[in-house]
Amino acid sequence: MRSKGRGNVTKRKFAQSGIVQFVSHPFYYPLLRARLLPALLLSILVYTTLFLWTYLPQVAFLAIFHGRHLAWINGAFLVLGEGAAITALLFEAFFVDETLVDVFDATLINVGCRDLVATSRALNPDATDPAKELGKPTTKAVYSPFSLRQIIEFIVFLPLNFIPVAGTPMFLLITGYRAGPLHHWRYFKLLGLTKKERNTYIGNRKLRYTWFGVVALMLQLLPVLSMLFLLTTAAGSALWVAKLEEKRRSLSNPDDVESTSHYEDQPP
Repeated sequence: MRSKGRGNVTKRKFAQSGIVQFVSHPFYYPLLRARLLPALLLSILVYTTLFLWTYLPQVAFLAIFHGRHLAWINGAFLVLGEGAAITALLFEAFFVDETLVDVFDATLINVGCRDLVATSRALNPDATDPAKELGKPTTKAVYSPFSLRQIIEFIVFLPLNFIPVAGTPMFLLITGYRAGPLHHWRYFKLLGLTKKERNTYIGNRKLRYTWFGVVALMLQLLPVLSMLFLLTTAAGSALWVAKLEEKRRSLSNPDDVESTSHYEDQPP
């Protein structure tokens, strides 16, 4: 078993901890480089186009309801949200879902959940790092499924940003509530959960999944860095899985779980 890189995850801040996990482990870097240039160019194109053609009109409209000063800020959030929706859709549809699966699986191997990954893909135990250990999937491997409903809801709820002060937090909470559980879609498939079991599992952790989704979405609102934070969020979601697996296995067979754990039971 590889050394477990979980010692620093002491609070329920898995989305943020994914950044540290990704940056501090060089085996992720080839996964980033493979997608970096096309994703960077696409992100620059999307955000540049939106800010050139849609930012000022939206600020002018928001100024009617929010006043001049607040309109500039909320207008920026609105354009960033639109850009995040477009880039996330294009990234995940055409560029990165396979890479997200690799980041998620490599993280699980790195933190000691190799057996979980082995249920869905071939592994090379002689590899020098978790990323190189990944072989071809033996079953369909999807990090997060394409959700037309989520995209439509994202667009429908964007006008919440028109509401002064409270609008943007409301938008983040609603979209985070929907998006959070999708970051564990891969985990649910590895466990073989049915739709009913999956819904029950999510229902028992609604607040935690909502918070994870909110933080992930806020990271996605940062222009150009969206691609990087998509990957670090996948690493963070896998760190959370390691915590959940530790609990699940301790309940099913306490003798199989290490007696010393570096985790604390707090929200993600």
